[in-house]
Amino acid sequence: MSTKKAIKTDLFESSSPLEWAITSNNTLYTAQIPIDKNGIVVEGGIEEQTRQTMNNLVHTLESAGVTTNEVLQVLIYVTKRDYLSVVNKIYAEYFEAPYPNRAAVVVAGLARENMLVELVVYAQASK
Repeated sequence: MSTKKAIKTDLFESSSPLEWAITSNNTLYTAQIPIDKNGIVVEGGIEEQTRQTMNNLVHTLESAGVTTNEVLQVLIYVTKRDYLSVVNKIYAEYFEAPYPNRAAVVVAGLARENMLVELVVYAQASK
């Protein structure tokens, strides 16, 4: 029987009906966006937004008792194809080989108008 469990983080508490991370059957599910501790999308462009998103991811993983080494798959959403080279550069600072399976998608927009990047991540969770 599957048991869904929310992971407590120190990320901004959203007013939307969501959890920053859920575990079930030893898998962690999370989506991360470039917001600061006040829930504001960080300014400064794709580099700053990617770094904030990755830092939010690391915090969430640590809150679940796992590291980037347990990440199995990452879905990257960006609003411009040119952003992918910047995302790749920063992404490589956080992951080591063997790298997670990955897909990158260029979208017309994300949930918040000024967001440039979003990550959906699946990881092996602690038992």
